[in-house]
Amino acid sequence: MPLVRLTRAIEFSASLRYRAAGLSDGENREVFGLAAEQHGHNYRLEVTVKGEPDPRTGMVMNLVDLKAILEREVMGRFDHRDLNADTDFFKDIPPTPENLAAVIHELLVDALPAGRFDRLRLYQDADLYVDVVD
Repeated sequence: MPLVRLTRAIEFSASLRYRAAGLSDGENREVFGLAAEQHGHNYRLEVTVKGEPDPRTGMVMNLVDLKAILEREVMGRFDHRDLNADTDFFKDIPPTPENLAAVIHELLVDALPAGRFDRLRLYQDADLYVDVVD
């Protein structure tokens, strides 16, 4: 049976500001510009799992299970949160789309069945996205 990829998309909103530990407020403004000020994004996350469809169910992964993982690991942690103040992930690193995608990758690899994670795409805006591929 061929390898099949299945993608599920979710959307969430979060506020943030880019702030690198060890830099002063002025240095952060110089490095990050307006993004050093509090602002928000409406993110779109596409998560792709892979595998051979189960011969009995025809599914690579049960969509109910995938949705529950995304709700718990992503929505529950980041939706309508301040990424700097409401999470511990960005105490020392700025919540750039690259860093947020890397954090989500680690959470999902740990939560999904072994070997199922294929990739994720995180849209910060309609014209800006980050891909993380295993």
